[in-house]
Amino acid sequence: MEELKLGVIGLGGRGHGIIESVLCPMEGCKIVKVCDVYEDRIEEAVKTIKKLNGNTPAGTTDYNEVTNDPDVDVVIIMSAWENHIPATISAMRAGKHVGCEVGGAYSLEDCWDLIRAYEETGRHAMMLENCCFGREELMVLNMVKQGLFGKVVACEGGYHHDLRGEIAYGKENRHYRLRNYKNRCCDNYPTHELGPIAKVLGINRGNRMVSLTAMASGSWGMNEYARQRDDVDPELRDYKFKQGDIVKTVIKCAGGELITLTLDTTLPRHYSRGFTVRGTLGCYNEWQKAVFLDKYGENWDDNKRYENTGDYFKDYEHPIWKRFQEEGVQGTHDGMDWLEYEAFFAGIRAGDQPTIDTYDMAAWMAITPLSEASIALGGAPVEIPDFTRGKWTYRTDVNKTPFSLDAE
Repeated sequence: MEELKLGVIGLGGRGHGIIESVLCPMEGCKIVKVCDVYEDRIEEAVKTIKKLNGNTPAGTTDYNEVTNDPDVDVVIIMSAWENHIPATISAMRAGKHVGCEVGGAYSLEDCWDLIRAYEETGRHAMMLENCCFGREELMVLNMVKQGLFGKVVACEGGYHHDLRGEIAYGKENRHYRLRNYKNRCCDNYPTHELGPIAKVLGINRGNRMVSLTAMASGSWGMNEYARQRDDVDPELRDYKFKQGDIVKTVIKCAGGELITLTLDTTLPRHYSRGFTVRGTLGCYNEWQKAVFLDKYGENWDDNKRYENTGDYFKDYEHPIWKRFQEEGVQGTHDGMDWLEYEAFFAGIRAGDQPTIDTYDMAAWMAITPLSEASIALGGAPVEIPDFTRGKWTYRTDVNKTPFSLDAE
């Protein structure tokens, strides 16, 4: 297997965790350079890599030294959201393929800059959206491909995750979410279920998102959280956070389908991505862990049908997960992290289009500035650009590796 020499940018909690649980154990990869704005994170990452793999990577605080290093084949970006697109473009223009962690963009122009970098260099950027490789998301995608839901009419999903502690202690933990919640009101993290939904609906491959409208509630959750804790920065008790506690974004697709996204991160709750697929012949609902199909005569009033997802894995487990289980599940987030990186590296080695490509990355990240604009206009509809410039109607350059997520 060809050894890929990796440069890793961003060594915070996510970056260090992926280095330790995925990149060091993964065969055929060698981390040769690491980067962060904090020296102590660089030192910690170097120690971890030396311990696990035996080599000592170079360290730097300047991401351009990673992207332009001739010894680096592939760049992995896990830094703050603000840095995702600039570092990705820097790497692409230096001739490197890029795997970039998730987060929203800050402007539409940034998204267009990303597209121009891809089209001018031919270097790929894959958004590392691990939820596209979730076991249930993949099973539902497989069922949609087989027509079991009929015509898919509407999908829902979101990021339902109590992040009050991460935000409140952002200064102490040097975490970028705090400054974003102080200064922006938008769906700042749209892709965890937009990614799987986009694959279900064939977005950028026969379908596309055409417009959205977004609304945000007021912001009270973070103030209340800060008031209840003596060790939280007192400034946050009455700080006027711009980020609303709940953000709802509704997207209309060219095929007539609706997508509803929810950002819900500053109120007490359990974790969920709320993945829901509604079709003319059935539906899947993550909240109830339930599949309802006309084919099997499911009765909506039959409580035995709740939490029945496990009954469908035998017949409809996605091939990606079948193979993964045979090899032994490993990595964080129930194996999703491992699978997204396997998919990324498989595409590079095959010289193939990424299974989540640059057009996907731009379109998904654009939801953040577009939702921000719609909220500022009181929920007015805003147009979603066609980053493919019409190629979504006839594209054939889709991923053909065993990790393909493209609907047939």
